[in-house]
Amino acid sequence: MSEDRLAAVETRLRRLEDERDIARMMASYGPLVDGGDADGVAALWAQDGVYDIDELFLAGREQIGEMVRSAAHRGWIRQGCAHVVGPPHITVDGDEAVAVCHSLMVVHEEGRYVVRRATANHWLLRRTDSGSGWQVVTRTNRILDGRPESPALLARGVRGEPAGA
Repeated sequence: MSEDRLAAVETRLRRLEDERDIARMMASYGPLVDGGDADGVAALWAQDGVYDIDELFLAGREQIGEMVRSAAHRGWIRQGCAHVVGPPHITVDGDEAVAVCHSLMVVHEEGRYVVRRATANHWLLRRTDSGSGWQVVTRTNRILDGRPESPALLARGVRGEPAGA
């Protein structure tokens, strides 16, 4: 195999590994948050990472962990809930990436499961120098309730654009 061809294969392999690692990290959010693992959830974010949810703006790991430790969140866990993150569309650009997906929050109410929320998710991620893989810089969630902002967030993510572009 020629040097150029080998370099091209290595580049493609690196991109596939990056996409796999990012998808796995994103998929871990639901089990961690539904398991009440506040430290595990917080560790998905960069130290100064942001989680921008419609009704909440969480800046930094401490605030993200406190969301999971909150009485409200503990109540969801006791009642029965599942945060389901759909398959992501990931665009890797060197040590940064943009991913977009849907998520559902399913809750147990009166003996049945109900979708409480369907959300557009836009993730800006960065490869860490510490060897811990990829971390969330900013995750922006908007409820899919007919407002134009939510589908626009999805479209920007598929194009690999930042959330506020």
